[in-house]
Amino acid sequence: MNEENDPPAERLADLSHETRELLSNLTKEDVATITAGLPIIRMIIGFGKVTKWLAITGFGVLVGFAMLSDSIGKILAYFKHQ
Repeated sequence: MNEENDPPAERLADLSHETRELLSNLTKEDVATITAGLPIIRMIIGFGKVTKWLAITGFGVLVGFAMLSDSIGKILAYFKHQ
């Protein structure tokens, strides 16, 4: 049977006792707060992934620039001694 078509009481039967207790104590305001907060949480999680890759990219660019400048310095020093 499709879970989406099950009545809510049957869908909650598989949850642990603690989870059912928590859900039974929620007020309408709590449900509205949770519903409004879920998109924000999803955005924060997505932003964390973007931030991680921005940090990795920035570090790579910094190291690459240091290696390039060191190589250019060695090439210029070689030509100065010739």
